[in-house]
Amino acid sequence: MKVAIASGKGGTGKTFVSTNLFHTFRSMGISVSLVDCDAEVPNSLAFINAMEHKKSDVTQYLPVIDASKCKFCGKCTEYCAYNAIFIAPEMQKIRLLDDMCHGCGACEVACPNYAIRESYKKIGTVTVYKINGKKCFIEGRMETGISSPVPVIKQAIKSAGKLNTDFLLMDAPPGTSCPFIQTVAQADFVILVTEPTPFGLSDLRQAGDSLRTMNLPFGVIVNRAGVGDKTVYQYLETENIPLLAEIPFDKEIARLYSKGTIVSERMPEVKSIFENIVNQLKHYGNSSNKR
Repeated sequence: MKVAIASGKGGTGKTFVSTNLFHTFRSMGISVSLVDCDAEVPNSLAFINAMEHKKSDVTQYLPVIDASKCKFCGKCTEYCAYNAIFIAPEMQKIRLLDDMCHGCGACEVACPNYAIRESYKKIGTVTVYKINGKKCFIEGRMETGISSPVPVIKQAIKSAGKLNTDFLLMDAPPGTSCPFIQTVAQADFVILVTEPTPFGLSDLRQAGDSLRTMNLPFGVIVNRAGVGDKTVYQYLETENIPLLAEIPFDKEIARLYSKGTIVSERMPEVKSIFENIVNQLKHYGNSSNKR
């Protein structure tokens, strides 16, 4: 079963939930793996004692334009859906805008003068880690200056699928843009982590609407429960969205987490919360609701 842990914005505790859930599955003797899909700023490894097993480069097709062969006919720009090629025929100038190129290859196919050839650019890495000799954690990390982490996320999830564990947890990028969509689209169930504040509710609505459009089942964990107001709870009740758990606003949780500690290892009350979430996911995985 694939479970994505996501949030409508950063800072709600998504990675806190992902890493503690991963640890709880393992402590309960359940086969599980975790992939950090937040490729722009992956930080799950800060909470996991793992050894690097294998690192692979992720590359993306990048066309190279030979200006000496170019007749400046403009066919490449007509076929480029992303406006990634600048051409000025009157000046005999043509240039690829790397940051806007999506690597589709349409320009190379369109060019009648064979002035465009393929090349490949490193855009990130996918690293497989072992814990106690078993491959069960994967990190996707994109290179600085790359416009989109989506190809790195795709490769990370593909690699995670080879681990053959009963549960695959995916720590999704925050927000509701393409990286979020790419991650949750692979899931059987999505956990949205929010906080009981007006900002938390606003971003929860956006994330929930996106998941409903994709026809993906989801539930909500309210982190830092006890601050803010009750509008998040009212929204969940009105929209008939399952409340999976509440994690209290607690100074000790914040202190332990800031030191890179798995909080559920140190606080029995937090351990109980995550064990309950695991049991809910197990029940869902065993039910006919699974996609």
